[in-house]
Amino acid sequence: MRSLTAEEYAEAFKSFLDHSTEHQCMDEFNKEEMPNIVAGLGNGKSTINVLGVGSGTGEQDLKMIRIMQAAHPGVLIDNEIIEPNPQHVAAYKELVNQAPDLQNVSFLWHQLTSLEYEQQVKEKGAHKKFDFIHMIQMLYRVEDIPNAIKFFHSCLDHHGKLLIIILSDSSGWASLWKKYRHCLPSTDSGHYITSNGITDVLKRLGVEYQVYEFPSGWDITECFIEGDPVGGRMMDFLTGTKNFLATAPPGLRRQLQEALRQPECSSKKDGRIIFSNNLSMIVVES
Repeated sequence: MRSLTAEEYAEAFKSFLDHSTEHQCMDEFNKEEMPNIVAGLGNGKSTINVLGVGSGTGEQDLKMIRIMQAAHPGVLIDNEIIEPNPQHVAAYKELVNQAPDLQNVSFLWHQLTSLEYEQQVKEKGAHKKFDFIHMIQMLYRVEDIPNAIKFFHSCLDHHGKLLIIILSDSSGWASLWKKYRHCLPSTDSGHYITSNGITDVLKRLGVEYQVYEFPSGWDITECFIEGDPVGGRMMDFLTGTKNFLATAPPGLRRQLQEALRQPECSSKKDGRIIFSNNLSMIVVES
């Protein structure tokens, strides 16, 4: 067994997105809460500075930018992106090239990890401040999570906001990581962090925040079908391991499949097995 490469992770992640309501869940949040959240950004300035940390292929970024454009017509949006995966950066740039409605938006990509960006900023000694920073579903890949949150919070301008989207403690992931961690292989290089772990850090920092919970599901039915290629890719994503179903010891594979079926992880709907992928949207004040 071995861990996924960046390219394999991107492919496994796509199979997860294709079978989950992750993006629909974020759309719901965008529609219900984001207009209020971005209304006060920029404090009347002619430019709003935005930083995306681990922005991936950029779909969510552009949706949020369009909400900002609607809330602040005519204001320039200066959008910087930190994303280490070259495939993701290329896909994001392609998305921007195809978008006709981003005239007042500038883009600058940093193909770096969040830690590399932090080190670069500290070396330069110049600390650019941002009105809105978002870290969407990316803290699992960060080594020192409290430090990363503290650093990016320090990059906020007055009246700025930091948005962290992370798995909820009501999700199947939380149960899997707490109760069935022994079923996951050591090749899984991600960190098992959920909403409560983040709010603990924010409490220690003494900052104000608000948490919004949104339901989301992931159809993992194919993970139980022998030899199914989609199920194989989804299990690779779940375990962070290449060809998990083919290379894992049969006992471990069986244990994990049994854990995934437990009621605290998933539910049955119309004969399908739906893993709980509930998200917490945490909005932190500067």
